[in-house]
Amino acid sequence: MSKFPVFGAMAWLTACLFPAPVTAQSRQDTDPLDRDIVAVGAGLAVVPDYEGSDHYRPVFAPAAIGSVKGHSFVVAGNQASLNLLRDRPGPVWQVQVGPVAQINFNRSAMGAIHDPRVRALGALGLAVEMGGYVGVQKTGVVTSSYDKLTMALSYRHDVSGVHEAGVWQPSLTYFTPLSLHAAVAFTASADIAEDRYARTYYSISPADSIRSGLPVYDAKGGLKSWTIGLIGVRTVRGNLLHGVQLVALGTYGAMTGSIGDSPIVAKAGSRGQWLGALGLAYSF
Repeated sequence: MSKFPVFGAMAWLTACLFPAPVTAQSRQDTDPLDRDIVAVGAGLAVVPDYEGSDHYRPVFAPAAIGSVKGHSFVVAGNQASLNLLRDRPGPVWQVQVGPVAQINFNRSAMGAIHDPRVRALGALGLAVEMGGYVGVQKTGVVTSSYDKLTMALSYRHDVSGVHEAGVWQPSLTYFTPLSLHAAVAFTASADIAEDRYARTYYSISPADSIRSGLPVYDAKGGLKSWTIGLIGVRTVRGNLLHGVQLVALGTYGAMTGSIGDSPIVAKAGSRGQWLGALGLAYSF
């Protein structure tokens, strides 16, 4: 993911909330897909300085999630996605397809990086990554007719000339509403980066080595990282469909393979990556 991978996790997890509570918990005569639902929110997230850092800092985390005419969308921090296919109510299998976009902030602001060795490597540009995703979702899995299991695969490619590479992301998400006032979701995902991505962010040239004191290293693409996460939502006023909700998120992941062995991670940072966020949302 990007410098703020927490947003990617938030996007996949919170997307499961809509329109699930409508189809699951409300008994209305009208088609629930014709009811638009939007949630906007913001919170404080604690994220690593860069992908692979062992130093953390707080950042502002805005988000907007919803379903309009049955088409779900997510704008979470630096990531956005849209499902082009309408969600169907009831215990069914359904396919999801749509575009994704992300701004990759990784190592773009040297003032935000604590480690002087990584700062000495210099700043990289903001990478604009565009692509798409396809997924399969089953409603009515374990706990009720309303819980959801989603398997998805996305691909993003840099269109801004920063790393000129792509990232594949398979993911698995399980969501269950506990009531109209609470819901939880679990997620697991992995990032598979192409060679140019690895070289741009994790290789160290002889000149870089002289400036930073880190050893020369030639990073290769492959499995970059894996992440597992948990999100909980609890209403403080109203319900999940219309009201104010408290949202808490935590994830743990690890940098792996050639990227995890890079001195930028193994010496200046850490393979283990913790993330957390707490915020408020308003749904209507």
